Amino acid sequence: MGIVVIGATFVDIKGFPNDNYTPNGRNAGYVKYIHGGVSRNVVEDIANMELRPTFVGIVDDTPLGEAVLQKLANHKVNIKYMQKKPQGMGTWLAVFDSNGDVAGSISQRPILLPILEMLEEKGDEIISQCDSIVLEADIEKNLMKKVFQLAEKYNKKIFAIVSNMPLVTERRDFLQKYECFICNLQEAGVLFADDYSDYSAEALCDVLSKKVIAGNLKSMVVTMGDKGSVYADCKGNKGVCPARKVHVIDTTGAGDSFCAGVAVGLTYGKTLAEAVEIGTHLAATVITSKENVCPRFLPRELGLDIDVEE
Repeated sequence: MGIVVIGATFVDIKGFPNDNYTPNGRNAGYVKYIHGGVSRNVVEDIANMELRPTFVGIVDDTPLGEAVLQKLANHKVNIKYMQKKPQGMGTWLAVFDSNGDVAGSISQRPILLPILEMLEEKGDEIISQCDSIVLEADIEKNLMKKVFQLAEKYNKKIFAIVSNMPLVTERRDFLQKYECFICNLQEAGVLFADDYSDYSAEALCDVLSKKVIAGNLKSMVVTMGDKGSVYADCKGNKGVCPARKVHVIDTTGAGDSFCAGVAVGLTYGKTLAEAVEIGTHLAATVITSKENVCPRFLPRELGLDIDVEE
């Protein structure tokens, strides 16, 4: 069943200016509707590495929801455990500046408790056969508890992805259960109640290593935009991975593809440093386009000794 991804589906409404963006003025440009959501992006990224992931989530019971499912199926995502519900998808509204960065955004989250019902009924079937689990770390608490229970029962690794860090900080007791916790620089500041915006990668790497060891976290990765990323584990291993030098068009989805790369690498035998390299490669391919996900790769192009399954 490959990697199982559990979380929300969103529709992204993205506005791009034709010229320099004026925060308090009117900006001529264009608007795009794109299938999004952290979990939905991650599962498509994994599928685009020609792996065969499973998505456990919800879509609207509308033609738009059906279009989301059809696209995932076309990318060879297993959608057997997806559900159709009224208002089953969230919405993310964002405006981008002329540098491709988000100037402002608002999100409306869906209710994900129907996923708990699915796991109550099919959880053993889903988790017992998977290679690992990617889980949104800010979804409903009872749902998270069920996932951890199943993962412990079948000895499966869980990788955390974030869409709302303030909610994650309310659930710090779960942090030690993740094989790897992945977030960006701003989110790390929220998690550790500090401001790291002026830190160099090397300085943050030292801080992260101390935090990971003190908090008894298995491993953690923090992305830093054009400064690259830093990583550390509870055994004292740590490092910095530089960012790729590419032309930035749209940063949306780069963090999701990075998370997908790290989760895939650690699931299929790579070291933390090697997994971060895969994530960095994928993120670089996303920010050079207006798509939310990475292009297609064969596993061996990313250093994964895996044959493609048909």
